[in-house]
Amino acid sequence: MPRKAQYNVDDVLSQAIDVFLEHGYHGAIMDEIIARTDFNRRGFYIEFGSKQTFLYMVLKHYQTTHLNKLMKHLESNHGLDSINAFFTDYVEHIKGKGCLLINCITELGFYNQKVQEIGRHYLDRLQIDFIGCLEKAQGLGQVHNHINIESTALQLTSYVQGFAVNAILAGDTDELQLATQALLGPLAVKQ
Repeated sequence: MPRKAQYNVDDVLSQAIDVFLEHGYHGAIMDEIIARTDFNRRGFYIEFGSKQTFLYMVLKHYQTTHLNKLMKHLESNHGLDSINAFFTDYVEHIKGKGCLLINCITELGFYNQKVQEIGRHYLDRLQIDFIGCLEKAQGLGQVHNHINIESTALQLTSYVQGFAVNAILAGDTDELQLATQALLGPLAVKQ
């Protein structure tokens, strides 16, 4: 009879998020990953096979436990209110540490096909959700009718990426909240 695992995979993946956020993929050494996740080396390789496969599982877990919660704002599609709620929570989430997915795209995206695919899927989903919210906002009279929805959605998606990188440098300042207001303010119809 096989032995029951003495660990919870979701807990291990959650603990690894911090390691990869702090050190990046290349800077995260196996000794620290194993120490911080309370794993042993043999068990790690039996469960995950390699550091690279482990990263893909961590990214999937990160999307499920963090990014999907943020995306629910956009997917509720209440127009400009959904976009504001997304940015408010996203800025709080990335403050001082960035976004694991965007960090990985920046570090590995040039040569790692799997990270490119994961990143492309996320950014496409984000842009489509922004399009839906902007269309709803136009229908509700919340944003100007003259804006190009597709290009504005692309701009908002690009800002999400830039905010994730800038969050590392901005630390705990209000810089990103101010940037969000400057970004979304001109879109809104003054009432």
